[in-house]
Amino acid sequence: MARIVKDSVNAVIEQIERDKDYLVDLTRRLVRIPTVNPKFESNPEINREPELQSRLQSELDSLGMATEMTEVFPGRPNLTGTLAGSEERSLILNGHVDVVPVGERSQWTVDPFGADIREGRLYGRGSLDMKGGVAVNVAVAKAICGLGLKLEGRLEIHAVVDEEAGGFGSIDLIKRRRLAKAIIVTEPTWNTLQPAEGGLDWVRVTFRGRSAHAGWRYNDIYPQHDEPDRRLPGVNALELAARFVAAVQTYERDRGTRKQAHPMLPAGVNTINPGVMIAGAGMGSDGLPIVLSNPAITPDVAVIDFDLKFLPDERPAQVRREFEDLVRAFAQMDSWLREHPPVVQWELGGLHFPPMNTPVDHPLATAMIANRAAMGLQTEVKGFVAVSDIAHYAGAGVPGFLFGPGGAGPHGADEYVDVASLVEAAKSVAATTVEWCGVR
Repeated sequence: MARIVKDSVNAVIEQIERDKDYLVDLTRRLVRIPTVNPKFESNPEINREPELQSRLQSELDSLGMATEMTEVFPGRPNLTGTLAGSEERSLILNGHVDVVPVGERSQWTVDPFGADIREGRLYGRGSLDMKGGVAVNVAVAKAICGLGLKLEGRLEIHAVVDEEAGGFGSIDLIKRRRLAKAIIVTEPTWNTLQPAEGGLDWVRVTFRGRSAHAGWRYNDIYPQHDEPDRRLPGVNALELAARFVAAVQTYERDRGTRKQAHPMLPAGVNTINPGVMIAGAGMGSDGLPIVLSNPAITPDVAVIDFDLKFLPDERPAQVRREFEDLVRAFAQMDSWLREHPPVVQWELGGLHFPPMNTPVDHPLATAMIANRAAMGLQTEVKGFVAVSDIAHYAGAGVPGFLFGPGGAGPHGADEYVDVASLVEAAKSVAATTVEWCGVR
């Protein structure tokens, strides 16, 4: 049996090489169908996820895979393709089809949706992040089916929407489907193996003050005689929130220097970014201030939204407790806040990324390293500094890693995927898929 698997691994690598033009052509065809996430830019001409998913479904149907499309949001379907097999050796290959907006068109030297190839680089929005990775997954299935290999384990391809806005496509798919024993997400990793990824929370802290006329600010901040006709002092919620931002900066640096760093990630990657701050007068039903354009009013509502990252080996519940302890300690230093403590809201917008921390000696990881070594390739092992859909699978108990091609410009101008890197990624993923799933 070991000889059969080894021969099959070699055969699928050779098949990817013979059919590499298909991989490149499929990537180009996917790039030419604009699939900008409509949460960022709503325009039917560039929000064409259903068209792309139909194209992918035709590709998978032609291989004999069982396919299914399910809507996550109206007009935004996920696609799955399945080759039947055992559960014990089952594997998911995941990739997202949505992309970020083009941005300033004048910054591009190529057509963002032209999929031009120049000097071994395939240009276009989403070429690297991550239509190249999606094409890799399809090319792997095509090579396996084209050789007539019958995998022992079930193989699934998940082509999902909405990764760029929080991963709600993968979250929906995880709720609907039976999961597998392992997963590879073909995000761009420049052909490095990335089995660790920190967690992420969006957390809101709301401060309430007391509104007043700004003309009487002196009454709020300087000592006054406490006479019967003294106006009630205002309490500026914006200033309270600004002081809290400074306290968070100190806490952030303490976390980064005093917590044991994860061996695969840069020191201090567990940052707390104050991303949005809104202050004004009156609390609206949406939890935000109502009056935002009158500086003559002492604001009584201030809201800060933080992007809080934590390490792969940290527990989300503990991270939340520590942050809430910070908020309580800060409030104890102010007489107003002791009586009117800030309110902490987790999973803002429903967003939460669990951490991933797959052991380097996990059989899926060792298979990838060994197969690449057999191809004469070294494998660097490191952590992913951002977050991706693999977090949601990890949170559901599915181990795995990120591995995909390289290039430049993700989320920026002149994005491209390196064609040679694309082919190398497909060979690596194909070999590992065959070894993990086994052959009947």
